[in-house]
Amino acid sequence: MASLSSRQSTPNSVQLGRIRVLKEGFRGSDQAVGPVVYWMFRDQRVRDNWALIHAVDQANKANVPVAVAFNLFDQFLGAKARQLGFMLRGLRQLQISIEETLQIPFFLFQGEAEENIANFLRECGASLLVTDFSPLRQIRRCKDELCKRVSDSVTIHEVDAHNVVPIWVASEKLEHAARTIRGKINKLLSEYLTDFPTLQPPLRKWGATNQTIDWDSLIADVLRKGAEVPEIKWCEPGEAAAMEVLMGSKDGFLTKRLKNYSTDRNNPLKPRALSCLSPYLHFGQISAQRCALEARKIRNVHPQAVDAFLEELIVRRELADNFCFYQLHYDSLKGAWEWARKTLTDHASDKRELIYSKEQLEKAQTHDPLWNASQLEMVHFGKMHGFMRMYWAKKILEWTKGPDEALAISIYLNDKYEIDGRDPNGYVGCMWSICGVHDQGWQERLIFGKIRYMNYAGCKRKFDVEGYVAYIKRLVGEIKKRKAVNDLGRNPKEICS
Repeated sequence: MASLSSRQSTPNSVQLGRIRVLKEGFRGSDQAVGPVVYWMFRDQRVRDNWALIHAVDQANKANVPVAVAFNLFDQFLGAKARQLGFMLRGLRQLQISIEETLQIPFFLFQGEAEENIANFLRECGASLLVTDFSPLRQIRRCKDELCKRVSDSVTIHEVDAHNVVPIWVASEKLEHAARTIRGKINKLLSEYLTDFPTLQPPLRKWGATNQTIDWDSLIADVLRKGAEVPEIKWCEPGEAAAMEVLMGSKDGFLTKRLKNYSTDRNNPLKPRALSCLSPYLHFGQISAQRCALEARKIRNVHPQAVDAFLEELIVRRELADNFCFYQLHYDSLKGAWEWARKTLTDHASDKRELIYSKEQLEKAQTHDPLWNASQLEMVHFGKMHGFMRMYWAKKILEWTKGPDEALAISIYLNDKYEIDGRDPNGYVGCMWSICGVHDQGWQERLIFGKIRYMNYAGCKRKFDVEGYVAYIKRLVGEIKKRKAVNDLGRNPKEICS
């Protein structure tokens, strides 16, 4: 598998370096060219989507129609109502948008993607499948299997529509830290951080379809099955909502809140200093490239804030993708650097003053009010402040039987409750905190070995700890009160369903 030989492209198409050929199809001279199908997974948007742009471009060049297919997995890494409800509500808006503005049909499948997508390609006689890029093992294995199942005449292209600089172009190896990848990415930004071409409806239209999607039933089903982790109210799903958070005239990040980003983003008591874009970036409801382009336009007004934002948006995000792409064991101790594995193994049997079970941690039943507050913020709000996520994960290492258990628990809780769980940023965040990934060795101590240490006293020096605990108590109280009011407004049959 390799990217196409040249990175140049025509003005209305995708840079060839952004495309990898997963499978080269072979078509006989007497064999008609079939339609193009875009299997959408990670980048769930119509606007600013390089994979969709490529699919339409290829369809127009071959004078064939194009369709979008999405596969809803029965179970994907423990996602609950919170994550699946957000995703499905966004996809419902996407279907309307893509069918009305571009006349491209949207097909939804449920179950095993390698079977569903292969069957759909066969039924419609497709000649090209375009997919977007994900570094996660499960999706890569699915694509490998799909390559085996489809006809020899089908070509499969993978387009990195998620990163500003395509992951395989930015670096051909596992990077050790932000400092080792930053220069490589920055050198390529002039080539890849460009505006998007205007996407026009495809020249050939797909034939009439009889398929309808019962979104209400689908959403009700995931809400019922995943009711243990209910939806959140502070974050409205969809492309339009994402652009409002980025550019809105009332409370947009770049229009109203950016100026405090560089000074306040590490203060858990000032959550509005953050962009609040992570759910949209995770589900691909907004393009990181669009965010970067808009931020760059106002750099002369807030240079420090924009530079800090672009560092997080591009360098740090793409470093996380690099880790998960080149390190198969991105969520286990096997994926740590050798020095970290050794120091954690050497100290695995160190005596812990306190040990909490997974259940105690999940219920925020520890002696530490600061840690409990961060856990409750994640459980009820669906998002924990970035600074607190570091403290939170490091304390799990301190309070469990060993590093393997600590990492497994932190990933379990993160993926279950965070609206942006099951993401390279989440895996790397846990690996940084517990396994020292993208970090260096520090002074050796019990339990942590040479892994960076954080404690309560250090947090007190950084911000008003008691103020944060009180803030979370109020926040959780308000969420519980709203839920109780909503439950009272529904009939018993609805509550039990």
